[in-house]
Amino acid sequence: MTTQATSTAGLPLRRKAARVPVLIATLILSILSYQLNASLFSAALPAMAAHFQESTENVAKVQSLFFLTGAVLGMAFSRWSDFLGRRRTLLIVLSMMLCGTVLCLWAPNLTVLLVGRVLQSATSATFTISFLLLSERFSKRLFGISVGVISAVNGGIGGLDGFLGGFITDTIGWQFLFVLVLGVGVLAIVLVAVVVPKRAARTREGRMDWWGAGTLGTFLVLLSNLIGQASTSGWGDIWTLGYLAGAVIAGLAFVAVEKRVARPLIAIEQLRSRQVWPVLASTVLTLAGIFSALNFTVILLSQDAHAGYGLSASMSALLYLTPTAFVGVLTAVFSGWFAQRIGWFKALRISSGLIVVAAVAVAIFAADRWMVFALLIIMGVLYLGQFQSTVSGIAVLNSPKSAPGSVPGLNGACFGIGASVGIAVVAPAVAAGTIAGYQTALWISAGFALAAFAASLILRPVAASAAAAPAAVAAHA
Repeated sequence: MTTQATSTAGLPLRRKAARVPVLIATLILSILSYQLNASLFSAALPAMAAHFQESTENVAKVQSLFFLTGAVLGMAFSRWSDFLGRRRTLLIVLSMMLCGTVLCLWAPNLTVLLVGRVLQSATSATFTISFLLLSERFSKRLFGISVGVISAVNGGIGGLDGFLGGFITDTIGWQFLFVLVLGVGVLAIVLVAVVVPKRAARTREGRMDWWGAGTLGTFLVLLSNLIGQASTSGWGDIWTLGYLAGAVIAGLAFVAVEKRVARPLIAIEQLRSRQVWPVLASTVLTLAGIFSALNFTVILLSQDAHAGYGLSASMSALLYLTPTAFVGVLTAVFSGWFAQRIGWFKALRISSGLIVVAAVAVAIFAADRWMVFALLIIMGVLYLGQFQSTVSGIAVLNSPKSAPGSVPGLNGACFGIGASVGIAVVAPAVAAGTIAGYQTALWISAGFALAAFAASLILRPVAASAAAAPAAVAAHA
């Protein structure tokens, strides 16, 4: 295998090939620094609520705010890497994560903890930057395979991180989870500094569209808050109306900015095309439905001693997080190969359609712990294994050549926005603490999944010539 000549200029051919698996391992570890922050703390939410004497709904912000700000920061840093360089951007986001982790470790109250989570969320850009690096260095075939391998990290450390989070919470305390994250982050930033080539750098001349990133980020935050406020207080609430007005203003400002800058975050005509917006909609809606169901509703249901299954944090994670993530890891490794063989868009539609069926079944059988256990394993194959890697690959393939980081960056933001919106929408139903409330939340999740399937049917590929390879200069096997 040979790699892109410009990325490791001056190295002998054999050394360039030898660096490829080391590079992939480094990217996996960088992504893991984000993924552990996303998955370790789900089972620890009840313990955090008790420690800070906060309600379940307030402590849910530990996750929802993490994904919301991660969406905004990930989008901005991903596009900035087109100008700043992939390596330098990775070093910046990992440094922010380390600072945030230290802050969380010593947080005296929930507010300080949430500030630390905001800083940690910058590592959401590691996914997109890794996909861009792979697309720039590998052939079409190897790109498909590597997308599956990288996407397998969505399952964390083989699915054990969910159980590990619960076990550490029950035995040592949830604060030690941040010690684990800190260790992984230090190792990741060292390897990125050493392994990622310095010339894996800027791919476009010009300046980052910070006005576009700022207005779009403001729109996404206000939109998320709008949905959350409307779900709890209704559309006639004064705060809901305020968020609505702010979101409209921010959205119009974004459109105005993008029409006037030389190098926009993404051109408006591209954003509204059937090659782009259905990708983003599919990601937002799927994450809103399935992440909130798997990582929030079912976990709290399983630990509810009155209306739920009455499990400990560690047992809850062992049954409802670990197996799901484990099968997701196993199938994700082959998902890129599978999508390459049958077609990326067909693979997306198949996985989205089957996810709807599984989500409906979870809502129907919510009171049956073992039926939910089995259905979540199936969901791991479909959602973690196939959907996430396929939609990430399509985001790279459908991104305009003039702005390669635009659609992957926005799609990465959609992962966080979807997770944040989903939790915000279902949290009031879950907070009722009844089996009817939990089932209502799961039916809402199934509705999101159905809308995502509809978006996948609207999606269209770019022109055949543009979709032929994921990068302008691809490596060959």
